[in-house]
Amino acid sequence: MAPTARKHSSTFKIFETACSADTRKLAAKLARKLRGGELIFLRGPIGAGKTVFVQGLAAALGVKSAPASASFNLVREYHSKKFKLFHIDLFRLREGDLANLGLEQLLEDSSAIIAAEWPDPAALFLPQDRLEIDIKLMGGDKRLLTARAYGPVSARILGA
Repeated sequence: MAPTARKHSSTFKIFETACSADTRKLAAKLARKLRGGELIFLRGPIGAGKTVFVQGLAAALGVKSAPASASFNLVREYHSKKFKLFHIDLFRLREGDLANLGLEQLLEDSSAIIAAEWPDPAALFLPQDRLEIDIKLMGGDKRLLTARAYGPVSARILGA
């Protein structure tokens, strides 16, 4: 079953997925619109599918290895022929811990795409233009993904 979308406004869409494969397909669909320099925030409870979403991004971008949870490494870096994908997990960090993480350098790389799980501690330090995806468990393997675009780049990705 393919993910379904319900459009609510130019900066807001809700997607329903029935399984992990659907979540990966949705990520792949969004990945086709990435050009480098984009920032994607992923929120949801443990086990919601944030890393599954990043796996779908990586596969669509041509990354050969499947991303694993970044929980024990704050930043994991993956490469394709065209892009760098930085998978960041800020679950255990507080605002004061971010100074030494090197986010500024990652953001300066125009070929980099950043997918940040648990991004709230870094929200003040990261660009305003970002795509935020909140994942809600709906029972079984079903998920409700609410995507919000903040800025023109993320609005283009969302298809506004």
